[in-house]
Amino acid sequence: MKESTEPKPLKSAKKPWVDIDDIKVLMDLIKETEVSELEIEKGGVRVRIKKSATPTVSGLRKIQDKVSATLSASSAVQSPAHQASEAGEDKYYTVSSPIVGTFYRASSPDKEPYVNVGDVVKKGQILCIVEAMKLMNEIESEMDGKIVEVLVQDSQPVEYGEALFKIDPVS
Repeated sequence: MKESTEPKPLKSAKKPWVDIDDIKVLMDLIKETEVSELEIEKGGVRVRIKKSATPTVSGLRKIQDKVSATLSASSAVQSPAHQASEAGEDKYYTVSSPIVGTFYRASSPDKEPYVNVGDVVKKGQILCIVEAMKLMNEIESEMDGKIVEVLVQDSQPVEYGEALFKIDPVS
């Protein structure tokens, strides 16, 4: 008798969700796609599975759909909205988008932008808005500094982690 290629659902969430059978299910899911790495955190336990294939957008969608259907109420880990620049020689701080959405420099089209190049900003000052699903998310500065560059055009879509501003930190 031939085994089904359809992955088995994960065990009940009433007990600790990570056991060897659950990990095997996740490994089967990743084998069926071109995704090379999968990391899931639930209940304070993190599982990372890697393989050597190169991920594709369609592969990511397949695994995302299957994991969403298999895991119920998994809480996502949020990363901070701001990241230090990856370039070691870059002295500027890069403010990145914490979510996918639409970038707005002002609170409404008839208002002035929150900040412009050359403006000095304080920690906690609003820099822009990223709209996601009709919610306006104010992006604040995490430091005092001077706006050196605005990296996105007003009303343009932005991705998670996309650079929005460069700030020259005040020492």
